[in-house]
Amino acid sequence: MKTYAVDHPEKGRIEFTDKKRYLWLASILWAMLPLALIWAYIELGNPWLLIAPLWIGFVLIPLLDYVVGQDRTNPPEELVPQLDADPYYRRLLMLSVPVHFITLAVGAWFLANYSLSIGFFIGFSIVMGIYSGASINTAHEIGHKNTKLERLMSRIALAVTGYGHFCIEHNLGHHRDVSTPEDPASSRMGESIYRFALRELPGAFKRGWSAEAHRLEKRGHKVFSLHNHILQSYSLTLVFQGALVATFGWPILVFLVIHNIFGWWQLTSANYIEHYGLLRAKQANGKYERCKPHHSWNANHLMSNILLFQLERHSDHHANASRPYQSLRSFEDLPELPSGYFGMYLLAYFPSLWFKIMDKRVMNIPHINGDLSKVNIDPKHEARIRQQWQFEPAL
Repeated sequence: MKTYAVDHPEKGRIEFTDKKRYLWLASILWAMLPLALIWAYIELGNPWLLIAPLWIGFVLIPLLDYVVGQDRTNPPEELVPQLDADPYYRRLLMLSVPVHFITLAVGAWFLANYSLSIGFFIGFSIVMGIYSGASINTAHEIGHKNTKLERLMSRIALAVTGYGHFCIEHNLGHHRDVSTPEDPASSRMGESIYRFALRELPGAFKRGWSAEAHRLEKRGHKVFSLHNHILQSYSLTLVFQGALVATFGWPILVFLVIHNIFGWWQLTSANYIEHYGLLRAKQANGKYERCKPHHSWNANHLMSNILLFQLERHSDHHANASRPYQSLRSFEDLPELPSGYFGMYLLAYFPSLWFKIMDKRVMNIPHINGDLSKVNIDPKHEARIRQQWQFEPAL
């Protein structure tokens, strides 16, 4: 472990030891888990090992989140500059990028050389897509940095799943419109994850391309040019995944289609749970208030946070987008998820159960306190929701 320290003129000696310093390696090892299971299958011949990550991710990790509990520690603000400047945390992110490519390439090699039934072929493709979804999280964290190298690495990471428009859409669209009805990446109360996906996926694509066209126009460049960041990422996807198909044969194309779709689905799952029902107030001038920590759902569960570069401290991330993962803070009186992201994903896949648990939580948030005018409601279900909460106020 490493201890950071500073002599403050008023507070005296301030010290902080990041006890999670080496636990962040778990974010890289998590993305490599399919490699271990491929090896186990080759040694043991049991195909059920290949889809073991489904129960590891959706059952074991939520259980560990519950048993291990939450971590609410924050680094002292006086030492945050030292944490931010420590190259160790940046190197972990950079190292993650080639790991995602290697894992996908090994998965394609495996399918080309070992015969699986159709069911296990599809199951393994889904698993690989879910794990490659972590590459979007890596790109998300790197993409908020200010150097050209890190922005480039973000676009490279997005090429793993062919989701290159995220690099522009998230920074220039989602962070601007988050927790408003205008944001396709913010889910509304009463909206299932499946209806949300039908709005979010095309909406994010359209907003990403619109933002990139505007950025290029301001710089005097054409949309379809080498300066287009989205096309740069898409081109790398075409080259890399095309090389896998050329090397290992056409069945790999089926694998990659399934893989990419479920990589995107992981992002959709995260977007769905991160801002469900939350609404920024519109001011007299027609603009929305500045995004504050209570406009995002937060989770401090230790196990899932160390697997996701602390993505679950989402409240501080949206209020302070440039703040790196190792310095993200927990606050009091935030909208709190009852589980880490892995458990919440599973809950979201069962809409009736999700609504039963989460709608009451929305209404009980201190700044909402049962006031539906402060909730982002799905227009399709607005009448039902208003009738329900008129006679069944928050408890």
